[in-house]
Amino acid sequence: MINKLQKAIDEAERIVFFSGAGMSTASGIPDFRSATGLYKNVYRAEEMLSHTFFVHRPEDFYEFYKEKMIYPDAKPNYAHEFIAKLQDKKDVSVVTQNIDGLHQRAGSRKVYEIHGSIERNYCTKCSKFFDLDYIINSEGIPVCDECGAIIKPDVVLYEESLDDTVVTKAINAIANADLLVICGTSLVVYPAASFVRYFNGNDLAIINRDATSYDQYCQIVIHDDLVETFRQLKI
Repeated sequence: MINKLQKAIDEAERIVFFSGAGMSTASGIPDFRSATGLYKNVYRAEEMLSHTFFVHRPEDFYEFYKEKMIYPDAKPNYAHEFIAKLQDKKDVSVVTQNIDGLHQRAGSRKVYEIHGSIERNYCTKCSKFFDLDYIINSEGIPVCDECGAIIKPDVVLYEESLDDTVVTKAINAIANADLLVICGTSLVVYPAASFVRYFNGNDLAIINRDATSYDQYCQIVIHDDLVETFRQLKI
């Protein structure tokens, strides 16, 4: 299957990589739904990452958020770097469910973060921007240094809608791609998983440690370590 994926990459002009939590586990960021993932080890994780919890219990929200969702020392791994380097030869876009910003740190330029990013934070009243360091260094609830209102991470919480502009750009990229490579996601989170249905290109590939319900629709299926798989590919 590696040879088949290599051939598909070599022949494609427009490639989209659709990445999930498995893309960043090699960077030291735990996933969500595996046996050792966040949702298996933290009781009420989905509730604590909800809009309701943020509004009504912001101090508890931020205590959990800073401890479990922010990994400031994480660095892009080989898979991130491979995708970024491929931009020099191909029209490459990234559609990611991840909020860690590692694709951009690796050098990828066209990245559609459908669940937002920990790197961006905004005042809920005056919309002033704050970087990740401001959040990390704030004690308790981060508040705006101009108007005093609470700051919210630019992350899509449970009960919130996806950004229409980002969704449109992500779907357009997928719809116009020759090759779509699904990386490190079991495609169980909706509506993000439904974006795959817009693909009309030649080859649909999936690289994921475990089997998924989408395997049957893919021409290329690789169940292996994601980073090691990318190490076998040539740019």
